[in-house]
Amino acid sequence: MSDAWPALPYDDWRETCATLHMWTQVVGKVRLALAPHVNHWWQVPLYVGARGLTTTAIPYQDRTFDIEFDFVDHVLAIRTCEGDAQIVKLEPKSVAAFHAETMAALGSLGLPVRIRTLPQEVADPIPFDEDIVHASYEREPVERFWRVLRSVDAVLKEFRGGFIGKASPVHFFWGSFDHCVTRFSGRRAPPMPRADKVTQEAYSHEVSSVGWWPGDATTPYPAFYSYASPEPAGFGDGPVRPAAAFYDRDAGQFRLKYDDVHTAASPREALLAFCQSTYDAAAGLASWTRGELER
Repeated sequence: MSDAWPALPYDDWRETCATLHMWTQVVGKVRLALAPHVNHWWQVPLYVGARGLTTTAIPYQDRTFDIEFDFVDHVLAIRTCEGDAQIVKLEPKSVAAFHAETMAALGSLGLPVRIRTLPQEVADPIPFDEDIVHASYEREPVERFWRVLRSVDAVLKEFRGGFIGKASPVHFFWGSFDHCVTRFSGRRAPPMPRADKVTQEAYSHEVSSVGWWPGDATTPYPAFYSYASPEPAGFGDGPVRPAAAFYDRDAGQFRLKYDDVHTAASPREALLAFCQSTYDAAAGLASWTRGELER
């Protein structure tokens, strides 16, 4: 159990986590630049694959290619439909160096692409081609991060299977650096005042979302989260499981620390209980037509 759900204290890999976050943004923005738009920005996330995080197939004129963070061999693998490939080593190096090497590898495969180099959803962003601040990469915590992602991915997919209404894929958003799945009631949501166009599109419809992130500077611990948008009255007072779950009023979401899951007798059951009970609170209070949406 500890191998599938390893400990991952944020402070143990804070600098590597920040660097890897920026590297995933470089790759994610390649997909953003080339993939056709899909509702709620579902064309941009990464996905858990057999060896790491992958873009899946990206169209390029009459060709396709994919990019994978291979956390087994610790390389970024870029592969084309013709069978050609290039790799960029995942090792201690700056974001600027990673960006330059990735763009050069794409160019050598006949896949030149221009991306917006300013990171998204982070405080004090540094353009990728200027970022020599983030330059850490330690294999061991990255491998633990990868094992956590595999386990979380499997449970979120199991949870998603109980819903027959509109639901997102289980996917990894490189902007917020989290792995999540979202259920939809089928109703439009009221416009969010002062929200940017990305947020307006993401929350154009009523949702209940659950996911996991490894922590950041403001929340320095890995945790699961669940929120409803728009949030129904009384949502934060709803009974949720397991007992260690709590409502963070500042964030407007339920949280369950990862440490309370990976040390549980059954991490899978603890996480499923959190997913289901927080969804029950959202769907029940917002009067979703659950008989038509649930298996």
